[in-house]
Amino acid sequence: MRTLRWFAIAIALLAAAVIGAGRLGWLQGTAPQDLGAQGGRLKPPSLTPNSVSSQAGLYADHPRRVEAQIAPLHYQGDGAAAMARLAQLAQATDGAHIVRRDADYLYATYTTPVMRYVDDVEFLLDPVGGVIHVRSASRLGRRDLGANRARIEALRARFEQR
Repeated sequence: MRTLRWFAIAIALLAAAVIGAGRLGWLQGTAPQDLGAQGGRLKPPSLTPNSVSSQAGLYADHPRRVEAQIAPLHYQGDGAAAMARLAQLAQATDGAHIVRRDADYLYATYTTPVMRYVDDVEFLLDPVGGVIHVRSASRLGRRDLGANRARIEALRARFEQR
């Protein structure tokens, strides 16, 4: 019985230490230096299962191109207006911070409320295709429990409401 109590105390202390590290910002990771569009492409998805990309299929040799694939955001009309609307919706999301906003590119970070994990999210306007490509990836860890996909799908639902 005494061993069980010490084990429970150790688990509680470990959980408190991890949450404390997150609250102090020690779990935010470092911003990638290679974000942005290169020749109409966003960076490939991560090699770990914690990212999604609407351009994953462009990287034929990428081992996660199928599971990382997500549909781009479709729009009609003016691409600049669509990007402006997207920026407003992204900014209105809890934990969002717009890092860079250009006419055809948007880069935002999303920080989780408790653990303060940071995800990098990019959007790239493709006026010829009438779509906005997206890439969303966690900075740390191997898995994100579907958080990046869920965030983009929730943003898509709000974006497509008219």
